[in-house]
Amino acid sequence: ASGDVKVAKANGPDARTVAEIVTKSADLKDRTILVRGKVVKYNAAVMGKNWIHLRDGSGSDADNSNDVLVTTKDQAKLGEIVIARGVVHTDKDFGAGYSYKVLVEDATLQE
Repeated sequence: ASGDVKVAKANGPDARTVAEIVTKSADLKDRTILVRGKVVKYNAAVMGKNWIHLRDGSGSDADNSNDVLVTTKDQAKLGEIVIARGVVHTDKDFGAGYSYKVLVEDATLQE
């Protein structure tokens, strides 16, 4: 189950947990962060990018602070542990029902 995810935080001054990105999005807005997580959802080639949901075991289901959306041109696989480096954006509405309070955009992935 996704509740069993336990991933160590990435290293470095820009490293944040999934929960930190979601709960502190106002502070992190427009900043580049590094997050390590497990790919729990992967939608390829939507609006020209891949949409990846990462979880690292931090946060809670109740307030959705346990899951963060990352958009990237890089490929990933479901269940993979990746480190994403990208920019935190808030209150993004792409239309067509794709609306997010917080997400990490234009990320590059590394294993």
